[in-house]
Amino acid sequence: MITTTTTGIDGAVITRYLGIVTGEVVLGTNLFEDMVADFRDRYGGRAGGYERKLAQARSQALRQMQTQAMELGGNAVVGVKLDHETVGPQGGLLMVTACGTAVVAERMVPTPSGAGG
Repeated sequence: MITTTTTGIDGAVITRYLGIVTGEVVLGTNLFEDMVADFRDRYGGRAGGYERKLAQARSQALRQMQTQAMELGGNAVVGVKLDHETVGPQGGLLMVTACGTAVVAERMVPTPSGAGG
């Protein structure tokens, strides 16, 4: 499924707008304990374990959003926005959200060269 941050799709025409679709994933506090431990292990370097979990959560949020689009009859999602924020007591949870507009997009058929017009 085409999923893009742009409002249109090159080579396609959006024929129907089906509505807003979302995906949300919340990661528990162990993520932050793991992040601190990983950060300490690397003495200020990148927190690889945290980055992997964040990428996994982002992927899951996008899949949820795409599934909603398919359930509405869409074959693409445009205008996608991703957000990450802390929630819960003392910000102990990380929420990753994906939001976009489900659409039906049809590929444009190129006009044969030399055709009238």
